[in-house]
Amino acid sequence: MSELTGKVILVTGAAKRIGRSIALRLAAEGARVAIHYSTSEDEANRTAEECGGAETFKANLESVAEIERMFAEIDERMGRIDGLVNNAARFTKFDPLEVTEADWDFIHDVNLKAVFFCCQQAARRMKKQGHGRIVNISSLGGLRPWAEHAHYCASKAGVIMLTKALSKAFAPEITVNSVAPGVIPFGEWNDAMTALLEATPAARVGTGAEIADAVVYFLRASNFVTGQVMAVDGGLSQR
Repeated sequence: MSELTGKVILVTGAAKRIGRSIALRLAAEGARVAIHYSTSEDEANRTAEECGGAETFKANLESVAEIERMFAEIDERMGRIDGLVNNAARFTKFDPLEVTEADWDFIHDVNLKAVFFCCQQAARRMKKQGHGRIVNISSLGGLRPWAEHAHYCASKAGVIMLTKALSKAFAPEITVNSVAPGVIPFGEWNDAMTALLEATPAARVGTGAEIADAVVYFLRASNFVTGQVMAVDGGLSQR
C-alpha cells in the first residue's frame, strides 16, 4: 500500500499537461485526487474519469474569493486536505519594454498570488489536522533569466522564495517544497525550446511523468525535507 493511499490531494490546473500527469500518478498511488480547473471542463472531466472518478472543482484562481470557495467545497465534499500541488500557471512572451499592467497581472495573479492564497487556505486546514504537504511547481524560468519572459521569470522566482519562506512559517507540521521543470513539451514546439534542448546535458526533453515523480517524492518525504527546490531539467539549470 502506498503512503499516499487515501490522502486527499488537490492539484490545481490538473486538466491538462503537467497537472494531468501529476493527477494520474497520484491516483495510481491511491490518493483521493481533487482536480481543479478554470475553463477546461471537458479535459478536467476526462482526467477525473481516468483518475477513477475523482472530484472536480472549478475556480478562477485570479480571485481570492473563488479560492476560498473552492477550499470550502473541498471541506464539504472530501472532508479534509492532506496535500496541495500548486501547478496552475500562465506563460506569455513579451519584450519587457512592451509589458503592460494587464500583461503583468495576467501572469502574476495566477502564477504567484494564487499560489500564496492556495497555500494559505490549505495550511490553515493542515495546521488543525497536525500535518500536511505542499508542493509548488515553479520553473527553470525561476532559476534562469529569459529576456523576453521577464514578467514570467519574476513570478516563478517569487514562487521559489515563497516556498522557502512558507516552509519556515508552516513548520513543523507542514512541509513546503518546489519542483522546477525544464523543457517538458506537450505537442507544442518552438525555436526557443530547440535552443534549450541543445543546451540540456541530458540531451533530451523531459516528461510529465518525471515531474510527477518529483512531486510524489516531496509528498511522501518526512518533515526533514522542506524548503527545497528540485530542478527536474536534465541538468539545464547547471549550465
